[in-house]
Amino acid sequence: MEYRDFIRTKELEPVNSGFEVDDNWLNPSMFDHQRVSTKWALRRGRAALFLDTGLGKSICLLTWASCVERYTGAPVIILAPLAVAQQINAEAVKFDIKQCVVAVSGDDFCEAKQSGLNIAKTSDDIHNDGVYITNYEKLENFDTSVFSGVVLDESSILKGFYGRVREQITDLFRDTPYKLSTTATPSPNDFMELGTQSEFLGVMTQAEMLSMFFVNDTSETAKWRLKGHGASKFWQWLSTWAIVLRKPSDLGFDDTGYNLPKLHYHEHIVETATNDGDLFVQIAQTLSERAVARRASVYERCKKASDIANSIDGKCVIWCDRNDESDMLKRTIKNAVEVKGSDKPSHKEWALLGFAGYDVDKLVTKPSIAGFGMNWQSCNHMVFTGLSDSFEKFYQAVRRCWRFGQDKEVHVHIVSSDKEGAVLDNIKRKQNQHNEMSEKMIKLMRDLTLKQIDSTRATKTEYNPEHNMTIPAWLVSEE
Repeated sequence: MEYRDFIRTKELEPVNSGFEVDDNWLNPSMFDHQRVSTKWALRRGRAALFLDTGLGKSICLLTWASCVERYTGAPVIILAPLAVAQQINAEAVKFDIKQCVVAVSGDDFCEAKQSGLNIAKTSDDIHNDGVYITNYEKLENFDTSVFSGVVLDESSILKGFYGRVREQITDLFRDTPYKLSTTATPSPNDFMELGTQSEFLGVMTQAEMLSMFFVNDTSETAKWRLKGHGASKFWQWLSTWAIVLRKPSDLGFDDTGYNLPKLHYHEHIVETATNDGDLFVQIAQTLSERAVARRASVYERCKKASDIANSIDGKCVIWCDRNDESDMLKRTIKNAVEVKGSDKPSHKEWALLGFAGYDVDKLVTKPSIAGFGMNWQSCNHMVFTGLSDSFEKFYQAVRRCWRFGQDKEVHVHIVSSDKEGAVLDNIKRKQNQHNEMSEKMIKLMRDLTLKQIDSTRATKTEYNPEHNMTIPAWLVSEE
């Protein structure tokens, strides 16, 4: 073997397990950026579509699943967060994708049947064709080996699952030939999330990704930074299996109709009593001190949030961070519907879908429960009674309403205590950092992505020797 051939064997190239489709296979309602992205994902076979909120992720994943089902003649399953499955089914009806089935189980079967949904209860109801939609929590009721393809909707929630559950999902679909991971644009500095997605798709394990492109030079095991000489290769590698899209123009298409309305932040600071022995209110400095400040100001913050929500004529979602906040808000906001973690799935689905429709006007819940996947463009008011230190949760919660398709200006009310400090300034700082890193990521990946759309082959390691190598005599064989 020549040395050049040996080096070539060390190159990492994506495994292309997909197939080409003509435009007549795609849904006629798709826009250009949706059509191009979906055709690329089908050709790639195992891919990720990181499309920002409102860019049409649902029609892309439904069309992808429909094409895989048609090509293989075997069923495809779509996994989604609670209540989002029925929203995806509604999108299937809207776009005339007839073979979609909502897969439920247990106590949900009768209720779903009464609602008129086309449903499957267990694996016995899974036929040799069709696209099946279910919640992540229901996956254990189905034999995953019968599916030729799998779609993860809101796949970024994988990192929120316990390691055992995340590994279970990855293992169950390890041999599934066609995989699609979809979510809104991931946080550009959350490399762990990208590793989780890559491992599910079978591109590269998270450990391999970290060892190849990153270095940990801090005392914190979760802190990784890109190797200076490997940054360009990392983005090139990412572009071989993922499309990151914040607006159609990122792929060279027209942005008409994809301009977000104005977002208004309103800060409300409630006064609290000083600590014993203090002349002035002491501002919390650490995470634990902020937690104490929030706990001590539950009544004041909830009262202010209730006044704001009751003054709004129409829909309003009230985001809270603690169970005692949720209980008080439910009691003090007129006609409020509460969704908490201990509620039955049937109540959660009714409330979340009812808020998307006409049955619920005031919804009290947590970002960890309803902050992913729901489309609430019918609402343009929200109130935060308390913020955790997770910017991602805040960002995702805001994007439930502030998304493409929203035709009204969105108002976000943030209620905090005087001991918590400049909460809004901190949010804006994190937002600016997120935007700057997103711009950088899109700029770095745009040309690479366009190349990948035209060709699925990508070389990860280039070897261009500029000097002749002299081999020592003692290494040369006499033969």
